[in-house]
Amino acid sequence: MGFEVFDKRMAPLAKAPSVTIQKRGIFSINKAAHKLIGEPASVELLFDKDNQVVALRESDQPHAYTVRPQSARKDTGQVIMSATAFTQFYDIDTTISRRYKPYEQDGMLCIDLKGPSVEIVGNRSKRTTDDHSEGGDS
Repeated sequence: MGFEVFDKRMAPLAKAPSVTIQKRGIFSINKAAHKLIGEPASVELLFDKDNQVVALRESDQPHAYTVRPQSARKDTGQVIMSATAFTQFYDIDTTISRRYKPYEQDGMLCIDLKGPSVEIVGNRSKRTTDDHSEGGDS
């Protein structure tokens, strides 16, 4: 395997807020981003079609989405939220996982879909057919 260039945007600092919109509409929110809006247990989703900005706002309404820890190890602070219906309804592209740097505005966590983002490639996506052909015919 050859060398690949490391781009520091691929691994944001733990203190820098980030939100990744994964394939199938899963939102992965790091601790810093979750803290920007007070670490709510549930949020409602808003969308500005003209500016292509998604916003998350704390809510206890029936239509709110539950935000839950990504793993059993709750000390990581990473939380996830399944928003497949939302991304499908607004035709938000989730064919590629993308990481964004969110910002806080009026108590909402905002994600500018037209702003800078980094494509995220997980281990499963990196596998090639060669990985599955171990062993030989001899």
